[in-house]
Amino acid sequence: MMRVRSASAPVPGRPANEDHVFRYGELVGVLDGATVPDGFDTGCVHGPAWYVRRLAARLCLAAADRPAAALTGNLAAAILAVRADHGGSCDLDHPGTPSATVCLLRHGGDHVEYLVLCDSPLVLDRGGRIQVVSDERLGAAMAELRQQAGAVALVGGDVDPATRFRRAVALQRERMNRTHGYWVAAANPDAAYHAVTGSLSLRGPERLRRAALLTDGASVAVEQFGLFDWRGLLDLLSDAGPGELIRRVRLVEAGDGQRRAGFKRHDDATAVLCEFDDD
Repeated sequence: MMRVRSASAPVPGRPANEDHVFRYGELVGVLDGATVPDGFDTGCVHGPAWYVRRLAARLCLAAADRPAAALTGNLAAAILAVRADHGGSCDLDHPGTPSATVCLLRHGGDHVEYLVLCDSPLVLDRGGRIQVVSDERLGAAMAELRQQAGAVALVGGDVDPATRFRRAVALQRERMNRTHGYWVAAANPDAAYHAVTGSLSLRGPERLRRAALLTDGASVAVEQFGLFDWRGLLDLLSDAGPGELIRRVRLVEAGDGQRRAGFKRHDDATAVLCEFDDD
């Protein structure tokens, strides 16, 4: 049996939440829509909040139609279906087309399958060992882009922050869903087959006991703020619930005024805890 608890909150003061959490039977998912910076075109009349909710609905339909299919295949089918949902009114080849990270967990009786695409990590408690499943390609691409931006600034002399930001966004968009860039759910169903996937046993001494699905707005508690380690995060989720994790993140954001260098002050935050019964 899998028990699931979740919490999700938008950026303070913004009504729309571009994160989304869903459950369909034994499938649990977390999606994080890519926020569009002010002043940037997407070629689309829809936004990230629309995209994540539509993708979640299509994932549920795919799970209903093909419950035994691989998670990659169902995600590809969902992305393709959402492509059709745009209705022909959008330029889906535009580099800024709506996109989302994906973190999925599916309970299969004596095992659990997972899928991670882009930067929404999965934290696993396998008895005495904590394992973090993450897709590092966005982080690697961003690090390279920062180096390129620094080199351009040196060559070009003083450049105002707004210009540097626009250049960085343009470079990031060029790397999306490219072999030497990073992969994310958008309009290209092939991205699903580049996800990080695996299967874990629910039997034996290293069986899966707990799993946390997180968007980066929640994982900053460990990755940027250092409030606790991954085991401590799982313990907090188990003892106090996902809402408490988000509350603590908001307190740090409010107190420090900003995240560490390179990160937004606030982000939508989502955390899901899945717990599994003992043998």
